[in-house]
Amino acid sequence: MVKQRNRRAQSVGTVPVALTIAGSDSSAGAGIQADLKTFSALGVYGLTAITCVVAETPGKVSRIEPISAEIVHEQIAVLARNFPIAAAKTGLLCSGEIVEAVARGIDLLRKIDNHIPLVVDPVTVATSGDMLLAPEAMKIYERELFPIATLLTPNLNEAGNLIGEPIRDLDAMRKAGKQLQEKYSVSILLKGGHLTGDNAVDLLFIGDKISEFSAPFARGVATHGTGCTCSAGITAGLAAGLSLEEAVCHAKEFVTASIAQRLRWKSKSGENIDALNHSI
Repeated sequence: MVKQRNRRAQSVGTVPVALTIAGSDSSAGAGIQADLKTFSALGVYGLTAITCVVAETPGKVSRIEPISAEIVHEQIAVLARNFPIAAAKTGLLCSGEIVEAVARGIDLLRKIDNHIPLVVDPVTVATSGDMLLAPEAMKIYERELFPIATLLTPNLNEAGNLIGEPIRDLDAMRKAGKQLQEKYSVSILLKGGHLTGDNAVDLLFIGDKISEFSAPFARGVATHGTGCTCSAGITAGLAAGLSLEEAVCHAKEFVTASIAQRLRWKSKSGENIDALNHSI
């Protein structure tokens, strides 16, 4: 496991370092907070470049306030110059200007080490259905960020928007994943958690190989942040030296366990509030 590998690393003082570039979620179930909790649980030291502040609770986004593109880039630049970053990921980038700033930051990071893997989670819509990304920003994503990614991790809605048609079953997932892989010349993890059925199935497209990762679907659970946690888990695995397929497998296991051992509270109105349990 990633955690076991990293415990051995810690004994000689070489804890892997990973960078997350994403938004801050006030409810701490998604975004930067979920990424940091995932990194920590998997034995990786987490760095952050915050792109925006999101006022939200599970199921409801109240307001999003972007950070200036200049300070987003500066966060990445100062970390790149001072830490041995072994892998990076992006989450909510909010605007086209921030996407461009992040692309420049990754370019700087790779001038220091051009082997650093980048996991891009193209976050566009919250679990609640609230739009999180300015519409014009996706074109900049496709032009500036997708070409330098190691892996894209869209969910079915995000992938459907990218290919221009809905994805309703496993056969459509296989077709869509290959389309995305060919369109962007990058490996794809297509997350199928929104499909109906007894299992949550994800498909990984690397070269000519398609790998399937399946876990029982948890009914009656209303968590958010599974996509962030998944991409953070993959990034942690890559930082620890795992192959891409190994990192995806371990991240899937971690997300599944986080859902199974979820936390639950009652809201003021008496409704259940679920949250992923990253301390597993």
